[in-house]
Amino acid sequence: MDSRTKLSILLMSGCQALMNSTTSIMISSAALVSLLLLGDDKSLATVPVTAVVTGTALMTIPASLFMRRVGRKAGFLFGAFIGMIGAAICSYSIVVSNFWGFVFGAMFVGMYTAFGNYYRFAAVDVAGIQHRSKAVSYVLAGGLIAGFLGPQIASHSKDLFAPHTYLGPYLAIIILGLLAMILISFVSIPKMSTIEHDENQRPLLEIARQPTFIVAVLSAMIGFGVMSLVMTATPLAMIGCGHLYSDSFNVISWHVVAMYGPSFFTGSLISRFGEYKIIFVGALLGVCSVIVSLMGLDLANFYIALVLLGLSWNFMFIGGTTLVTTTYRPSETAKVQGLNDFMVFGTVATASLMSGQLQEHFGWEVVNLGALPLLFVVIVLTVWNITKTARVRTAAE
Repeated sequence: MDSRTKLSILLMSGCQALMNSTTSIMISSAALVSLLLLGDDKSLATVPVTAVVTGTALMTIPASLFMRRVGRKAGFLFGAFIGMIGAAICSYSIVVSNFWGFVFGAMFVGMYTAFGNYYRFAAVDVAGIQHRSKAVSYVLAGGLIAGFLGPQIASHSKDLFAPHTYLGPYLAIIILGLLAMILISFVSIPKMSTIEHDENQRPLLEIARQPTFIVAVLSAMIGFGVMSLVMTATPLAMIGCGHLYSDSFNVISWHVVAMYGPSFFTGSLISRFGEYKIIFVGALLGVCSVIVSLMGLDLANFYIALVLLGLSWNFMFIGGTTLVTTTYRPSETAKVQGLNDFMVFGTVATASLMSGQLQEHFGWEVVNLGALPLLFVVIVLTVWNITKTARVRTAAE
């Protein structure tokens, strides 16, 4: 990569860090805010997190089509502005103790996330096909900063505006959005050429029926969905087990670090071993996370399980993202990326909504057991594809 490309990817990595800090603030504090705003029905405590991912799912396709028309940079700036509006609504709702207003604001923050999730695809536009796995990894590596920054902002600012507990973190989200707008304004992202606009496009169903597309999307869907299912319930489970609020913030911090830390070398691993093997390892790590969770409710179990869950997400999501970029033509980019993210974040929204209900009515054990069948689906598909590839290679030799 030349120096200008590296700078653009570095800036997008910074934007990714700011966006993921916003997300981690929501994840680590939204359920706890809900406990303060709700009455007796605590099963609704994860609804704001569900609103975030629902907003993301609903906006993924419109965001992709919008950026196809006006360009990536304008889309990213608009998305950050939406996030700032959402944070302002959340802040006001905390002041007036309005739970559903808080949920409404959280959905706007999710819409910002929908735009920001295209940083990883913009990195491919900037770096080119030959560097796509590393470009995706380096941009997502920005989330490593979010692992420390987001939960710590939530923890240290929650009492700044007493008696309005947790107002501070949502005012901080506004500042993070403003910083993201500043950074993205310096990024150079190539626009789609006239040839790419006019190139013949295949029907979306034809693209979606490709075995490679199916595995890629399922990997990202299940990797992200399982992570959302377990992580969303984690603060509630920890408080229910008698652990401290500060413990839940720290567990989420290390979970987010595990999600994004490996990104510095995941791209190189994919280049060396291929997407299918990395996805397979990610699914196995997810199974290990469930096993650790089922072994006990000590603080160490939560730490180890959530770190393994973060590693699982990293391999499955980056592997799936890299693999899906091989399934479409340049002219098909917007609609395929939009469909991919709609399916992924639709799954995440469903998982986060189920998470609160499962945790409230059935407990932490059932939340984790619910992840196992999904992970086994990915394991079976990747083993089948690895075996098929080996057979084709042997036949060719």
